[in-house]
Amino acid sequence: MLHTFVALVEDKPGVLTRVASLFRRLNINIVSLTVGHSERVGVSRMTIVCEASPTAGHRIAASLYKLENVLQVDDVGQLSHVARELALIKVAANPKTRSQVFELAEVFRARIVDLAPESLMIEITGVESKIEGLIQVLNENGDRILEIARTGRMVMRRGQHTSKVLEAMRVPGVETPEELKAEEESAAASDVLMAEETGFRE
Repeated sequence: MLHTFVALVEDKPGVLTRVASLFRRLNINIVSLTVGHSERVGVSRMTIVCEASPTAGHRIAASLYKLENVLQVDDVGQLSHVARELALIKVAANPKTRSQVFELAEVFRARIVDLAPESLMIEITGVESKIEGLIQVLNENGDRILEIARTGRMVMRRGQHTSKVLEAMRVPGVETPEELKAEEESAAASDVLMAEETGFRE
């Protein structure tokens, strides 16, 4: 079973080595690993896809969290999420066969990002099955694949917004439901206080 973990780590030397060593000690194979900057300064986002037993997810997440410089670990494979992968595929093509590769790229909603006399490069973004499908069709058509570079899986949970994101999404002059509720509660409390001071009750 494939498990997908997102770990927020401090952007310091040696963090990647510690993570890789952990999976070696656990005797678990890493299928893909991507690292990049996160929305926080000095914090990197690491997406790890590994193959392990269905019950191993909690143990892996707990072991990751114990590592030095690891700030947060999320097992997103069990939650609603969006997963994407990017691949660059260089295919041998001459003037006679280019049109066929162009048509195939259009079917898969891919792009031709480089064109040379004897080859062309395809860029495709999507779920893993979409990329595997393009590679399979290229092989079936006899198109010689020269190189493949893939980013590995990138994942983000659905519907999880931080307060910073919500603030950025807020429309000026429009109060949120929380603000309206707070104002109503404040107004009600003021009415009660005024009634007690004046001795007036409805």
